Amino acid sequence: MNGRTTQGEAVGTGSTDKGDKVVLREAGEADLDIAAELFRGYLEFYEVEVEDPERPRAFLAERLAGGDSFILLAEVPGVGTVGFTQVYPMFSSLAMKPAWLLGDLYVAPAGRRTGAGRALLREVLRRAREAGVSGVQLETAYDNLVAQGLYEAEGFVREEFHMYFHDLAQAAPEGV
Repeated sequence: MNGRTTQGEAVGTGSTDKGDKVVLREAGEADLDIAAELFRGYLEFYEVEVEDPERPRAFLAERLAGGDSFILLAEVPGVGTVGFTQVYPMFSSLAMKPAWLLGDLYVAPAGRRTGAGRALLREVLRRAREAGVSGVQLETAYDNLVAQGLYEAEGFVREEFHMYFHDLAQAAPEGV
């Protein structure tokens, strides 16, 4: 499946006003540099400070080599590769079936309003249905209203569960 190309529909105007399609492909080892560049943009968007500039590429290479995730890239003709998404297979105990975590979805400023994000999201959902998973889970920042609008327009429903995270990189309290 590595390197497979699919067509996703472009929505909106911008660089695709001539009716061009967003071209999607699954990233392989040869795509690591462009995927890492987009991943760095994603990390900057979420204000994650990365001390080692090579770590984003190494992280993606580790995920691909270990089969921990798959990465899709979106290319807009005339603009270039403008977006990526990374999906992690997991399991849903409540559904007692496989599920997917859409861990990352990012479109660089040059690719926004071209339909690249929507095409990536739809391709993840298409593949999830094809794979027979119980559902696709994602999270985004409270103030990322553009992404929230896209997710809800594509059928994602805001859950009423509270999410908790214990950051093990932080110093543990005394006695723990």
